[in-house]
Amino acid sequence: MTNKETVLAFVNAINDHDVDKIYNLMSDDHIFIDGSGGKHIGKTDMKEGWQNYYQMFPDYIIEITDITENDSVIGLFGYASGTYKTNKKLQKENFWKTTASWKATVENKKIKLWQVYCDYTQLMEIIKKEQPN
Repeated sequence: MTNKETVLAFVNAINDHDVDKIYNLMSDDHIFIDGSGGKHIGKTDMKEGWQNYYQMFPDYIIEITDITENDSVIGLFGYASGTYKTNKKLQKENFWKTTASWKATVENKKIKLWQVYCDYTQLMEIIKKEQPN
């Protein structure tokens, strides 16, 4: 599998909400950097993180429109979207979609780094609106 194929398999696992496949594609010392700059290291904690994220956004997907690659670094560009789940149900007004990009670094056919770049303003407004006062 090429580096690009490894990254696309990771994207497919994310869109399929296949946490076990995501886990298996991450290196043991995987680094995840979220769109706010928060850094998380280690694939074990990330497995739980992905499970929790899918509970909050059960229809979360990323759409890739463009890809660029340079050796082991892959840049992806497109959109991220989902619906913030409240009270155990999805509400149309809690849907968000934003432009996004991702930086992925591949080592030994595993995702070493997954870094998200996006504007979470719309999502944060939805979450704030849904929080009890």
